[in-house]
Amino acid sequence: MIDKEAIKEHIRGIIIALGDDPDREGLAETPERVANMYEEVFEGMNYSNADIAKMFGKTFDMMGQSTDMVIVRDIDVFSYCEHHLALMYDMKVTVAYIPKGRVIGLSKIARIADLAAKRLQLQERLGSDIASIIALIAKTGDVAVYIEGKHSCMTARGIKKYGSVTQTTTLRGKFRDDMTLQNRFFMQLKG
Repeated sequence: MIDKEAIKEHIRGIIIALGDDPDREGLAETPERVANMYEEVFEGMNYSNADIAKMFGKTFDMMGQSTDMVIVRDIDVFSYCEHHLALMYDMKVTVAYIPKGRVIGLSKIARIADLAAKRLQLQERLGSDIASIIALIAKTGDVAVYIEGKHSCMTARGIKKYGSVTQTTTLRGKFRDDMTLQNRFFMQLKG
C-alpha cells in the first residue's frame, strides 16, 4: 500500500533540498497535496496483473465461436516513467485480441489499460502488462497492444525534443506468428 505519511515527509525534504521554505504559504500544504495525488496516480501499484484481471474479469458468451479480432483503439492513459518519475502523456493504447468463446466488456479493456498505467512504468512494460491481463481474462494467447505516447523526460528536460513520440508494440500468439493477422492489426491503427 502507498505510504502517504512517508511521501509527505520526503516531499518536504525535497522542497528543503531545492532551497525553498516548506512552511511558506504556497508550499505549506504541498506535501499533503502531493501525497494525495500520488495515491491517485499510482493506484495501480496496489495491484498485481492477476489482481487487475480478477477486478475486471467479467466476460460474455459470444453465442458461437468466432475467430474475429476484437480491437479497442485510442484509449487515453498517462503514466510515470520509472527512470525520472516523469510524466508519460498524450498516450493512446490500442488493444486487440482473438476471443476463445467469450469476450471482455469493452469498458473493462479501458479500465485495465488505465489501472496498469497507474504504476511507475516503462512504456514497453505497460504494453506487456496489458497484454498479460487481457490474456488472463479472455483465456487467449492471441493479444496485441500498441501504445503511442510522449515522455516528459524527452520533451521537458534533457534533449528537449518536444515533438518526439514513442511507439511500442506487444505481439503475442497469432499476432506475432501470423503476418496476415499482424498486418490487419497494423492497418487498423491507421483508421
